[in-house]
Amino acid sequence: MFAHIQSGADNMIASEKNLMASVDKAYDLYFQLLTLPVELAEYARSRQELARQKRLPTCEDLHPNTRFVDNAVIRLIADSDAVNDRIAARKLSWKGCPELIRTLYTQLCESDYYKEYMQSPVASFDNDRKMLMQFFETIQTCDALDEALEELSVLWCGDLPFVLIMILRILENTRPSHTELKVAAQFKSEEDPAFVRTLFERTLVNYNTYQTYIERFTANWDVERIVFMDNLILATAIAELTSFPSIPVKVTLDEFIEISKYYSTPGSSTFINGILDKAAEVLTAEGLIKKAGRGLL
Repeated sequence: MFAHIQSGADNMIASEKNLMASVDKAYDLYFQLLTLPVELAEYARSRQELARQKRLPTCEDLHPNTRFVDNAVIRLIADSDAVNDRIAARKLSWKGCPELIRTLYTQLCESDYYKEYMQSPVASFDNDRKMLMQFFETIQTCDALDEALEELSVLWCGDLPFVLIMILRILENTRPSHTELKVAAQFKSEEDPAFVRTLFERTLVNYNTYQTYIERFTANWDVERIVFMDNLILATAIAELTSFPSIPVKVTLDEFIEISKYYSTPGSSTFINGILDKAAEVLTAEGLIKKAGRGLL
């Protein structure tokens, strides 16, 4: 919607196709990032092999600490049919990013959590998983990763924080008994793609109307100074509130407050929370929000 409105586009069908393509790309990023520690482990393994082949190898060269390269969770990812099938089908790879792999490996080796992991007297699946989760938590602020992702796809940088949370969730639920990584589905149900399209269409078709609502609920604000992304988020939230009877008001409010944390300014979530609370109350009183089924909850 940001691209459609800011560019002055007049072909909603083309923008809708771009939207669904961006959903596909976000799912690609999920798999691309899942394979990042696999690449790092392979890089570490190759370094250890080179060290063994030195003319005068040290004892450490001949007997390296293999805890990271043998990490059970990384091996589960590397052997996952679901991961490998998506990577192959979408031609995803880190092969064009050798400098990134070296940089991330260097940063990893210098981190306190990695040193603690490698020196721990106990090797366990839980420790393997914990280390990997710490790795994904730290790369969110990695400039080298941001630059590499931007080169691979202009659609990826904005989705990084959200996708990392998806990865942390899957790792948190991974158990030693699992023989296959339980990756998240692209859509939770067959209804979801239709929901995405409908929400997009309703927001754009009624965008000007929703702007008049927003002006009412932000009467004490300078509308010109409201961040454009906040306007988009508010308009989309109002579209969901008024167009989907089965979605509870609280669910809509909670979701769009979270969205604002990812895609707008640091203070946007508080602003949007206050405006949407007021909007939901007024629009319900005016009969524009009508909930049915689970939407009544």
